[in-house]
Amino acid sequence: MSDFILEMKNITKEFPGVKALDNVNFNVERGEIHCLIGENGSGKSTLMKVLSGFFPHGNYKGNILFEGKEQKFKTIYDSEKTGIVTIYQELALSPELSIYENIFLGHEIKSGAFIDWNKTISESGKVLKKLGYTMDTSKKIKDLGVGIQQIIEIAKALSKNVKLLILDEPTSALNESDSENLLNIIKELKNHGVTSILISHKLKEVLSVADTITVLRDGEAVKTLKNDNVSEKEIIKYMVGREIEDIYPKRSSENIGEKIFEIKNWSAYDRQIGKQVVKSAQFNIKKGEIVGIAGLIGAGRTELALSMFGNPKNYLLKGELFFNGNSKKFKTTTEAINAGMAYVSEDRKGNGLILDFDIKTNITIANIMKITKGIFINENEEIIVSENYRESLRIKSHSIEQKAVNLSGGNQQKVSLAKWLFVKPKLLILDEPTRGIDVGAKFEIYTLMNRLVEEGLSIIMISSELPEILGMSDRIYVMSGGKISGELTGKEATQEKIMTMAVDY
Repeated sequence: MSDFILEMKNITKEFPGVKALDNVNFNVERGEIHCLIGENGSGKSTLMKVLSGFFPHGNYKGNILFEGKEQKFKTIYDSEKTGIVTIYQELALSPELSIYENIFLGHEIKSGAFIDWNKTISESGKVLKKLGYTMDTSKKIKDLGVGIQQIIEIAKALSKNVKLLILDEPTSALNESDSENLLNIIKELKNHGVTSILISHKLKEVLSVADTITVLRDGEAVKTLKNDNVSEKEIIKYMVGREIEDIYPKRSSENIGEKIFEIKNWSAYDRQIGKQVVKSAQFNIKKGEIVGIAGLIGAGRTELALSMFGNPKNYLLKGELFFNGNSKKFKTTTEAINAGMAYVSEDRKGNGLILDFDIKTNITIANIMKITKGIFINENEEIIVSENYRESLRIKSHSIEQKAVNLSGGNQQKVSLAKWLFVKPKLLILDEPTRGIDVGAKFEIYTLMNRLVEEGLSIIMISSELPEILGMSDRIYVMSGGKISGELTGKEATQEKIMTMAVDY
């Protein structure tokens, strides 16, 4: 007989015009790592928000049993008191506070009316030691890397006597080494009796740590599988409801034309941090070509892209830039856009979209003059443009009036793409185009990319996912320490060759 630490029975959650969860049953055994997967918008995060008390009891239908007792959480603090702790994709740390202050923030150790700082520092060290870390806990969070910040979040959970740990896309912003380290910690927590629910789009990670896998699709729990000889292909079938033979769709290279963009001896100096972030780069791209830029975090990939795209960070630039055969000096992003460039930011929530605005406004805002007559926006044309992109990019929403903040990550990314496609660029820079989105949405974006280059658009793709770089690129540049350390054709490139160039600096 199964020993369930958690039972969620017949959970139904509705938003205006949308049934996010439809009679979901979800059980987790004590001491296991249970992975919850599904396409963006399938209901994973909503289900966990119901469990955590983010959506309070009475705001949904169904029952929650934790350790055999029915729970009616009104707040997140209620669930934490029972031992359920959630670590969200966007880390909830205070950058100006120390490690020990963050670990016990909100549940401070007190002696009478005052915080006992000596005990706080001591207990912080003990919690971190359980995770295999010894460090100076007086350091501020802002001075730590993202990988260590994730460890601090887990330490926070342990300090709350966690029994069930929920991790929402914990490795989405981590490099390969930090991701592997975090997954090992999750497995070690299991040995100490902590049950985990892991939400991830990275199927290799899921298969490496999961005891059990539950797949959600369109708000329903369609399959629960024991991780016993389960394949990625089988999981994808349940996720998207159909077979996807090859996630990287094939594309002919026959349409690749002449060189349309080039930089020579290109350097960028960041005045704010006093550092050379791009060093003597040589780079070019042809019409109808996808060129990948690979490298480790901090290699200078985004800095290179921003320096070429009108220099919004105000770097001190040196070198030559040619676009469509003409020498250019873009002083602003507007000049770059007017010349035919577009840039889809890796931070779709912070820089890519205005989350409180609706879909149609986000799509048209970068080229608003195209649908403006005099001083007035042609609202009918705005609707037609937005509906066309909503249909062609298969943006899942109840209408173009829906706010971007209420869309899934994959659909937010599609709106961000639509925004820049409306500019009608000749060269599109995609910075981490599929970060944090599911395999079905990735396939749709890859298919769109192929369609665009076949129509003559050129795409520069920055990605930390080597299979994506290898699967989609005609050519690949590798960056290391601000330099372009190597160039490979898509046919000759391998993960080993790319990683050798990425660290060979």
